[in-house]
Amino acid sequence: MRYLGLAPLLLVVVVLAGCGASDGNASPAAQSASTSSGTTTRARSVADIAVAHTPPGGYGDAFPDPILADCTDPLTAVAPDLRGVWEVVDVQVNGTVAPKSHPAYQHVERVEQCGDRLVVTGGGVVHDMRCDGTVEHGVHDVAASDFATPLSVVATYEDRVHTLRPVGLPGVEVTRRLDGDEMVWSYAGSFVARLRRTGGPESAPPDA
Repeated sequence: MRYLGLAPLLLVVVVLAGCGASDGNASPAAQSASTSSGTTTRARSVADIAVAHTPPGGYGDAFPDPILADCTDPLTAVAPDLRGVWEVVDVQVNGTVAPKSHPAYQHVERVEQCGDRLVVTGGGVVHDMRCDGTVEHGVHDVAASDFATPLSVVATYEDRVHTLRPVGLPGVEVTRRLDGDEMVWSYAGSFVARLRRTGGPESAPPDA
């Protein structure tokens, strides 16, 4: 599996600055990503659940346990319900269907939501955010490309669209929205992918 995260955007950052299959069981590294405090206590309110981060070197071949599994806060009214495991079924570049060799076809991700919080997990990384439009509560993690390059991204819900804007890159956006039973993932003008939901956020990836 390949989780693209925001890796292509990082290339833009570098230039401007001048410079997998999962079995659904968490490995020890994955478990360390479940909570930044390491506590085993299950919180129920989104504000009480510690922010998750990618462990050093990524979490390995298995998805971590879901981060928000026991959260009971209602989903904020402005959010699309993106909860589940998703796989890409169609990719278009400039309105034309991309060849199957396009890396986005390998993309599988898990989306968890509770209140205004959203966690995307895949390809070794865990990106945990509050969708409130602030830098403070956005993504502060590492890129899936090397598990080392820092990411700082503002997250919002706008007209029932999940929107990510990397800090320092005006005009660059990554969005996710629902279209019927599918999710439409627009990646910073590079491509538009359609994904199908294969199960809830507690389920294993489709090829596990």
